[in-house]
Amino acid sequence: MPLPPHRPKFRHRLPVRLRHHWRLVAASGAFVLVLGVGLGTETIRPYATTAEIAAAETVTQDIAGLEDVFDRSAAHDVTLTFKDAAYEDMLEEYFEDGGKKYVEADLVIDGTAVPSVGVRLKGNSTLMGLTWKGETSGARGGGRPAGMEPPGGTAVPEGAAPPEGGRMPEGLAEGGPPGGGGRQQLKAEEPEDLPWLISFDEFVDGRRYQGLSQLAVRPSLNGSTLLNEALALTLTGEAGEPTQEYAYGSFTVNGRSSAPRLLIGHPDEAYAEELGDGVLYKSLASGSFTYKGEDQTDYADDFKQINRKGARDLQPVIDLIRWTEDSSDEEFAQGLADRLDTESFARYLALQNLMTNFDDMSGPGRNYYLWYDLTAKKFKVVSWDLNYAFNGDAEAGATDSLAMGGRNGGRPQGQARQDTQDRRPARQDHPGGGMRMGHALKDRFLKSAAFKDVYAEQYRLLYRDLLADGTAASVLDGIIESYRLNEGADTDRAASDAAALRTTLRARIESLSTDETVTG
Repeated sequence: MPLPPHRPKFRHRLPVRLRHHWRLVAASGAFVLVLGVGLGTETIRPYATTAEIAAAETVTQDIAGLEDVFDRSAAHDVTLTFKDAAYEDMLEEYFEDGGKKYVEADLVIDGTAVPSVGVRLKGNSTLMGLTWKGETSGARGGGRPAGMEPPGGTAVPEGAAPPEGGRMPEGLAEGGPPGGGGRQQLKAEEPEDLPWLISFDEFVDGRRYQGLSQLAVRPSLNGSTLLNEALALTLTGEAGEPTQEYAYGSFTVNGRSSAPRLLIGHPDEAYAEELGDGVLYKSLASGSFTYKGEDQTDYADDFKQINRKGARDLQPVIDLIRWTEDSSDEEFAQGLADRLDTESFARYLALQNLMTNFDDMSGPGRNYYLWYDLTAKKFKVVSWDLNYAFNGDAEAGATDSLAMGGRNGGRPQGQARQDTQDRRPARQDHPGGGMRMGHALKDRFLKSAAFKDVYAEQYRLLYRDLLADGTAASVLDGIIESYRLNEGADTDRAASDAAALRTTLRARIESLSTDETVTG
């Protein structure tokens, strides 16, 4: 069975106003039809039309720009300018309690000026080692979501090396864990290297840039070119799974320039609209996949709804969590396909293992989105934040559970904890702190014999079509060229990162060539 074809983006195929107001137009037409049919002889009654009329995202301005921001065959340039006092206020709030306040800034992107955008810090574990005025972001409680603190005294041992064929995860290679157990990687005094989220409509309602409401700027950790993340984003799309668009671009903040940064389309309302007719939910790093009752406010730290606010709510996610916890093994095997696209989920899980990404939906960052298709009434898991891809143990097996720096003790996937042997998956609360690993839905799926074959089939296809046939290596060549187009490109670092990544790819191909899941 071949991999599903990768569907190209269609953002620019429809007129901007029609694309962003189609729900309003359709709903208004339906309302007029109801009036025409119902007012002839019937008593007038107040009809409750769908709340989507009020919830539809109103786009008042969509800036075309001079260059497609995600055209990887062209060089890009991003310049941010904001007031130093506003930046210090933002840092003060972040270091105090972890709050990520927007600062008003002026943006110039590929020669197009966009005034009064909002910019804020982006990320969680990435920012744990951020320093400012000699203080780390975790010193006063900021920057560390609950459950993401490394165990007391944790640090990378002196002389520690990655597993054979693998690399230390970004942020660990030169100075300890993301929590700051060694030399820090990010400094507030160097804003050009920090991870940023640019919002085009934070201070100007209804504004978009090429259909985007938000653009993520990935960090420069120890000068990394992030070729691994760019490769992972492309391979996810090649597998037919939802991914994010990206490109490299030179980046300047208040006159300070850095090497080219990775620019990624942040999943927003427009992104959700491209996925189809449904609702997009973001898993939060501070949360868990644990049933807490029917009060939706109790899940404020677990999930954030991205689109259709006011028209839809969190109830489908709550229903999925409750069913995952309460269903018997037989009910789970028979009923999961009614609630989740199981083939897509198997492909998602196989991809994360294939790319040795430990920080997926079960990692400490809880890096994933849930897409709920309103027509099929099913969920799909959408990958996000792939900066740890291709950094784990290149010799990990197709059914090994990955962990930071290597395999999770060689345990099979789905058995990250002893108590997952029980029918009800273990709750993921960690009152004592420590990095949380595991996810009830993922654990049960991989543990269930009913889904063993679909996972194995998807893994074999991905191995064949993405690794063994040279697709990944070919994609990497194109990514390197895209990076080098930009002003300030560190060609030596790019060559070094590329060589290490190619070594990882070769080791991964060789190791998996004899894996039982691949050989069948």
